[in-house]
Amino acid sequence: MLAGKHVLLIIGGGIAAYKSLELIRLLQKAGASVTPVLTRAATEFVTPLSVSALAGAKVYQDLFNLTDEAEMGHIQLSRAADLLVVAPATADILAKMAQGRADDLASTVLLATDKRVLVAPAMNVRMWTHPATQRNLANLRGDGVLFVGPNDGEMACGEFGPGRMAEPAEIVAAIDAALGGGPLAGKHVLVTSGPTHEPIDPVRYIANRSSGAQGTAIAAALRDLGATVTFVTGPATVPPPLGVRVVQVETAAQMLAAVQAALPADAAVMAAAVADWRVANAAAQKMKKDASGRAPALEFAENPDILATLSKSPHRPRLVVGFAAETTDVVAHATAKRARKGCDWIVANDVSPATGIMGGSENAVTILSDTGAEVWPRMAKDAVARRLAARIAEALA
Repeated sequence: MLAGKHVLLIIGGGIAAYKSLELIRLLQKAGASVTPVLTRAATEFVTPLSVSALAGAKVYQDLFNLTDEAEMGHIQLSRAADLLVVAPATADILAKMAQGRADDLASTVLLATDKRVLVAPAMNVRMWTHPATQRNLANLRGDGVLFVGPNDGEMACGEFGPGRMAEPAEIVAAIDAALGGGPLAGKHVLVTSGPTHEPIDPVRYIANRSSGAQGTAIAAALRDLGATVTFVTGPATVPPPLGVRVVQVETAAQMLAAVQAALPADAAVMAAAVADWRVANAAAQKMKKDASGRAPALEFAENPDILATLSKSPHRPRLVVGFAAETTDVVAHATAKRARKGCDWIVANDVSPATGIMGGSENAVTILSDTGAEVWPRMAKDAVARRLAARIAEALA
């Protein structure tokens, strides 16, 4: 399943490094070639000889090795592979990646690459849950780094919890998905995200509090399952994910045009918080206060209904997923919206200020479909995205 693929495997210094030997064996069995890079700490757990013997390839260790630099060079090493995999990814390696450090061969290769990176974290549960590690993880996810694991289980230190490195077979499956062999391989999914900005004049606009975090996470999760993703985003505060086609827009009218231009698609996830109205009499010049003290009279016009337009389009995707951000009677309003818009699913959530969901890192959603309402527990937006992406993959299978 990985025939002809080239994986650069960076082995970090943790007790889970012994699993990297089995990982190399499984990758080769799947048809991939492996170039290993060992950190100095990794050599305390596995030997360069054992890694080289299994990989059937030279092991790279030293940033300042004159022979290695003359023959290959860390820049070429970082770009010759189809995918970079860090397993185990220790707290130290993750911190270096998040901070952009390059003080050894492994971190320099990671900083110099133009390829996607998949990490398999492994560390003590207290290190994994520490705020510093969680901040680093958030930064790396925002940069488009892929994750597999960690799993819950007993640690080498005797503690129990999240921090165990994913098993080699799980990592191989994640590598296959990252290289386009996932359940959404060959599928085109359209995702809208972020707010829209509706101009009042050249310097002022009407908007909402959407950060674009949920839509961005959904696009990344679909990408990770092998989909080709077109990501149409308003002026969000969260940067768009790597590895997707990004179309940046500002207004609802521009977003509708971008959505229609992106068709055909197998599925569409309309996560954008589109403004319902625009200013019909937007000024061409900046509005100025005058001595009268009267505020300018703004005239509003209804924006195009992107979700309804897409749901009724002759080029309608097989699956259309809408979002309903409500502050009261969430399920009732979302049920009515689904019927009115004509979409297949509605992802409903309560965005009233007390929830902290609008602009926050967590979400609590209810999925409404022909089969009824499915209530999901509150979880990180990344987790919501992965679960939704898996459901979309099942629906398109």
